[in-house]
Amino acid sequence: MQRWRGLEDIPEDWGRSVVTIGSYDGVHRGHQLIIRHAVDRARELGVPAVVVTFDPHPSEVVRPGSHPPLLAPHHRRAELCADLGVDAVLILPFTKEFSKLSPADFVVKVLVDKLHARAVVEGPNFRFGHKAAGDVEFLTDQGRVYDFDVEVVDLYESGAAGGGEPFSSTLTRRLVAEGEVLGAAEILGRPHRVEGVVVRGAQRGREMGFPTANVETLPHTAIPADGVYAGWLHAQGEAMPAAISVGTNPQFEGTERTVEAYAIDRVGLDLYGLHVCVDFLAFVRGQATFDTLDALLEQIARDVARCRELVAGAEQRKA
Repeated sequence: MQRWRGLEDIPEDWGRSVVTIGSYDGVHRGHQLIIRHAVDRARELGVPAVVVTFDPHPSEVVRPGSHPPLLAPHHRRAELCADLGVDAVLILPFTKEFSKLSPADFVVKVLVDKLHARAVVEGPNFRFGHKAAGDVEFLTDQGRVYDFDVEVVDLYESGAAGGGEPFSSTLTRRLVAEGEVLGAAEILGRPHRVEGVVVRGAQRGREMGFPTANVETLPHTAIPADGVYAGWLHAQGEAMPAAISVGTNPQFEGTERTVEAYAIDRVGLDLYGLHVCVDFLAFVRGQATFDTLDALLEQIARDVARCRELVAGAEQRKA
């Protein structure tokens, strides 16, 4: 799959293509419906499928300081798009100048002059251009002028976790923030993931016999609510069952919020300086303090046992 950053990266000899445009944060199941439709249409027409997205998130440029927590960084979104059969991902730097492009100019500069769109696939609420003035109806009119089709994909509604709302990144972020990682996974179609480099912490876990990978998460990452979770630690090409702690470590009067993952039953791991990923399977309990160190250690042992059980059950269901 090709990855382009900016319009200037698109090959000069690029031919017709099927395009879909959006933030696509998380590439959740609603996004997957749109992207799969674009890929299927591209295969029918014998042309490449292109996903167009933005960096930074448009809201940060239009309303500075309002950058939403991200469900997936751009490289992860590109990987997920590749898994869906996308041929190219175009990341457009979203600047003040770019934000002022009228919908008509956006169509010409991006869809017509550079991507030579044969078809454009979007959800029903797609908006684009300065002040989000462009919509699907306007895009359809432009397609008649510039010879591209516009196809609209209705989004399925999520299940009980979302209360029957359409799949959305906003809903997923809310569920993650509340620690409802099972509900978030229902919308994403996979566990919510955070990633970053393993850095040295206070090393209390190592001293207590439960060494953790202290993950320095990427900027704007959507991090679940404080508490203990079952999940997986991905490192060096391996997915290891893990007990994950999110919070400020109030037992030791901590103030900095961290994500720490203990690889269950693994001895001698040295992950310092490595980029790792943490997948959240299920919430186990909230953050708490204990009267004694022994009481804390007993609770950690129970947490690890519960996490081991939850991960084993999930892996059995997948098998």
